[in-house]
Amino acid sequence: MTDLTQTFAALSDPTRLTMVEKLMAEGELPAGELVSEFPISAPAISRHLKVLRESGLIRQRAAGTHRYYAVRPEAMQTIARWTMDHRSFWEGSLKRLDSLLALNPETEDLS
Repeated sequence: MTDLTQTFAALSDPTRLTMVEKLMAEGELPAGELVSEFPISAPAISRHLKVLRESGLIRQRAAGTHRYYAVRPEAMQTIARWTMDHRSFWEGSLKRLDSLLALNPETEDLS
């Protein structure tokens, strides 16, 4: 599996995506704070964090008995780069769709 495939696979789970979004918004957080945010058990949170670590999306820092988690900026840059690389495809596809819809006057307004 490529790094990007692992990244998107890890983010495909709503709980993991929410964890990453929280870490992006708030910065480094202790595991306990992440556990208190979700209606699932601490072991389940640990499994989600392991998937995120193994995919390279987050890093873990130990300080005594505490574990702190943060998003790895390099991982977010990889996602942003992939998105920008595919931007022209999506823009072209949307323009072609607009043209096609303009040719068919019977098409209902989708807005």
